[in-house]
Amino acid sequence: MNKTAKISSTLEVPRLIIGLWQIADMERKNQYLDLNKAADAMIPYIQAGFTAFDMADHYGSSEIIAGICKNNSDENERIKLFTKWVPKPGAIQKKEVYEAISMALERMQQSSIDLLQFHAWQYSDPSWLDALFYLKELKEEGLIKNIGVTNFDAYHLRVALSSGIPLVSNQISHSILDRRALGEMKKICADFNIHLLAYGTLLGGFLSEKWLNKKLPKKVELSTWSQMKYIRFIEQSGGWTVFQRLLSCLDQIAQKHHTTIPILASRFVLENQNVAAVIIGARLGESAHIEDHKALLDFTFEDDDLEEIEKVLAELDPVPGHCGDEYRKPPFLTASGDLSHHLETFPPVFEKQIKSETRTHVYSGTVWESFAGYARAVRKGKTIMVSGTTATHGNKLIGANDAAAQTHFIIDKIEAAIQALGGSLEDVIRTRIFVHSLDDWEVVAQAHGVRFKNIDPANTLVQAKLVGEGYKVEIEAEAHLNE
Repeated sequence: MNKTAKISSTLEVPRLIIGLWQIADMERKNQYLDLNKAADAMIPYIQAGFTAFDMADHYGSSEIIAGICKNNSDENERIKLFTKWVPKPGAIQKKEVYEAISMALERMQQSSIDLLQFHAWQYSDPSWLDALFYLKELKEEGLIKNIGVTNFDAYHLRVALSSGIPLVSNQISHSILDRRALGEMKKICADFNIHLLAYGTLLGGFLSEKWLNKKLPKKVELSTWSQMKYIRFIEQSGGWTVFQRLLSCLDQIAQKHHTTIPILASRFVLENQNVAAVIIGARLGESAHIEDHKALLDFTFEDDDLEEIEKVLAELDPVPGHCGDEYRKPPFLTASGDLSHHLETFPPVFEKQIKSETRTHVYSGTVWESFAGYARAVRKGKTIMVSGTTATHGNKLIGANDAAAQTHFIIDKIEAAIQALGGSLEDVIRTRIFVHSLDDWEVVAQAHGVRFKNIDPANTLVQAKLVGEGYKVEIEAEAHLNE
């Protein structure tokens, strides 16, 4: 196995990236670190060839510490600093994007970010696309070398890529237990040359000899945010008993090869050819595991090892949903659990306008609405009618020539309109799809099937000559509330 992976023409990384998210955990309860001492603790990783570090705007002092280390190093050109931007929900302006990137550059004391990774809270709010278009502009201005995303599902990764956003990577949860990346994400990576950066490969430390033949820990015994998060993944995958069978299988293989469960677990993720690197967390100054990291990249599975692992994995339940769903919909597989109360505080995408005692409208602001005198959606009583909707966003056609991407964006837009009027996508009872070309009917129907899975509204799909250049699909919807 190659020890490095080329993510873009300007970025080559070790197959193992050092994650600095535990700095936030180490700084909990105002226990701030000695920044220079923490920066010095990064040096052994660099000397061992692990020269890429992953951070975020919410990982405590991580950006400052990594910047100190890089700027003090004689090998600063080899050191690659990745960070993330997680904006607050709601509309996003270029000024806000510029300020966020400038803040990261200031904290790291750099002139350009090697890889800036963006997180979107909800796809029904198109501000996530605004943010990516602004990041593209900042890349063209030289403030960012590469743009990636984090916790994106395959469908919205496609929307961004088809719309001309030059993404190079998607950082996602991916482990021997969490295999969602082997679904639709696999095809998107192949079609668009996207590379995955996998975190959570050790399930917060649960994939180790420490937990073999142990009882299910009580919640009060979970000592880190990561453990509080990944115990939920274990529960969703069939529970502690079947997880113990997986640990036992890995332990037998580890003993056979004179290695360890953590090495096997992370190396297994690298069997996915779309994974450029695994990200393993470090508690700077406390533990390094550098020799284990080296051993991981030197290890090779035998065929019968993989067969034994697959047998046990067949007993597990798949982690539900798509990549990144754990932050956006139930079951919320996060350290804090149910995020529905948080999502409910998000500002509505469209403002509703009360037209009469019985009618409420929402408008999406397209030129068509004001020109032709109609609303994006109208609610009367418990019924919501959504107008024929295309992939229009401001002056942009989202999805360009990709009919599937256009469809996903349209359904996001329909969802936002229904949400603004008090409903949800689950309330939809009828959709009508108009495709410009019958060549696109299948990919459009497939996208509709993904988004309305288990909702199964009544549906019609017909060919129609759509108004407007480049529009491949138009969809209207009807929802009925069960209040």
